[in-house]
Amino acid sequence: MTTLPSSAPERRARRRPSAVAASRATPYLYLLPALVVYAAFMLYPLVQTANYSLYEWKGFGPATFVGAQNYLDLLADRAFHAAIWHALVLVFFYAIAPTAVGLVLASVLRRGRVRGLGIFRALIFLPQVIALVVVAVAWRHIYATDGTLNALLGALGSHSDIGWLGDADLALPAVGLIGFWLSTGLVMLILLAGMLRIPRELFEAARLDGASAVQEFFAVTLPSVRGEIATALVLTIIAALKTFDLVYMTTAGGPGTATTVPSYEVFNRAFNHKNVGSAAAVAVVLTVLVFLINAAVSRIGEEKDR
Repeated sequence: MTTLPSSAPERRARRRPSAVAASRATPYLYLLPALVVYAAFMLYPLVQTANYSLYEWKGFGPATFVGAQNYLDLLADRAFHAAIWHALVLVFFYAIAPTAVGLVLASVLRRGRVRGLGIFRALIFLPQVIALVVVAVAWRHIYATDGTLNALLGALGSHSDIGWLGDADLALPAVGLIGFWLSTGLVMLILLAGMLRIPRELFEAARLDGASAVQEFFAVTLPSVRGEIATALVLTIIAALKTFDLVYMTTAGGPGTATTVPSYEVFNRAFNHKNVGSAAAVAVVLTVLVFLINAAVSRIGEEKDR
């Protein structure tokens, strides 16, 4: 029996991998460049911020080690408490309200055959691709006493000289409304993508059982998109808690301290009050708060998926 010589591709396929390719460390070597960049630009600044929070320092000159005193001062700091409360209010506008509205809109779009759905998706996602500085400037003109919103109210016969961003009671909801406008499109698209993956057989079975549209929503749609809801909440809660540029450009934390948020407090304490230690302590507390809230939301979403 004659044995035919193997072809070149077959010989290469039979060639044993090199010692480097077979090493268990090779996958980690591929990850090493990204890990170095992440450590240099994320982990090191985070560690340095935690280190600065233990000192009393003006940002220049010698620093005095004070231990946990900056954190103890935050416990009795009313300005910090107000900033945390304002951030939680913004969570409602950035995360909770858009999720509720996004669920309704996505459910309606999934059920109905909407013409031009692609264009509608692009338009509702448009706020996400606009720079926040541009968004802030545009909304500042809308909220101006002679702006679009007051002109619309005047045309409807209502008050037309309201200073939306200058009123201590209206400024925070006005900023929150901008966050609602920013987040709703993103949340709706995430939820709509989840709803379009639900098998049609589930909806047909519910209809055969005589379920109404509302019963179908709570029995089929809502349980099937719990993972997407958790994802949307995590993204929008992070956006709400770390928002800075929108507040800085629209109200600069005012009037008074009506719209200060933790990230603005970090900027204000570090650059206006020259108290880098206190600013770093606020930043660390904000980081821990973001981590805990989003870990809780993710955990709830994972438990519901089981």
